[in-house]
Amino acid sequence: MTHYLFGRFSQALLLLLGVTLITFSLLYVLPADPARQIAGRSATAETVASIRKQLGLDLPFYQQYGRYVSGLVHGDLGRSYAQKTEVAEVVASRLPATLLLLGAAIASELIIGLGIGLFAAAHQGKRSDSAVMLMSFVGVSTPQFVASLVMLYVFAVALDWFPIGGYGEFRHLVLPALTLGVLGAGWYSRMLRSSMIDVLTQDYIRTARAKGASEMRVLLHHALRNALLPVIAMIGIDIGLFMGGAVVVESVFGWPGIGQLAWQATQQVDIPIIMGVTLVAAVGIIMGNLLADLVAPLVDPRIRLY
Repeated sequence: MTHYLFGRFSQALLLLLGVTLITFSLLYVLPADPARQIAGRSATAETVASIRKQLGLDLPFYQQYGRYVSGLVHGDLGRSYAQKTEVAEVVASRLPATLLLLGAAIASELIIGLGIGLFAAAHQGKRSDSAVMLMSFVGVSTPQFVASLVMLYVFAVALDWFPIGGYGEFRHLVLPALTLGVLGAGWYSRMLRSSMIDVLTQDYIRTARAKGASEMRVLLHHALRNALLPVIAMIGIDIGLFMGGAVVVESVFGWPGIGQLAWQATQQVDIPIIMGVTLVAAVGIIMGNLLADLVAPLVDPRIRLY
């Protein structure tokens, strides 16, 4: 296990280095000028040039990137251009909200998606199967901003069950988490249905039925466990995606997470913040996949990591 973890963390470091290089390169070639954004439209060319020099933006690419990587090695993510504070502090202040939404959204996805997928697999080929799969297709096809606005209008404006936005109480969490859950549930339900149908054709399932096991026991005890492996992999991916922030949902509901921070930084051309959020998302994806790999052997003992 130690050898396996060492290998994964070595790969993670190389991946993170690649992510920083690609992201930094893309930001470097952008036509937007952070110095001009900071100075304002009415600033003189001399003022803009002075700010550019202070930020080190007048240096060649390799020097700018070298300084950034050197800072990372020493635990320094840089300093925000717009907020005039350390990137690590800004990102850390948004992480609790992001982690809270991450947990609630994944829980919503699993409760809705696995329930629908299990129902569809148990009623394969019937009208109810087609109906719930059509609902799943609508869910995965609906853009985030459309689903967010519909949920906002129905449950916050028309029914007045939840607040329009905000952060700090459970009722503020319900709508953004449920929106992400409904959208993600379509993927989980379709994945579980496909996996369950494949598992239900296996010999050990026929043996369990021949021994008189009830259909509910066959589905939940014998089939579901083996059908969950693709779902576990999807959970690992979702952890990484949500660590980067659900930009649209957070913006619509005013949720102060990483996604909203990334959107604000993009508008302000705040390169250090953009780089910091990108790194957090990359670390989240790596850790999510690692967690999924570690959980898989617990579900299926035939899997060996080393």
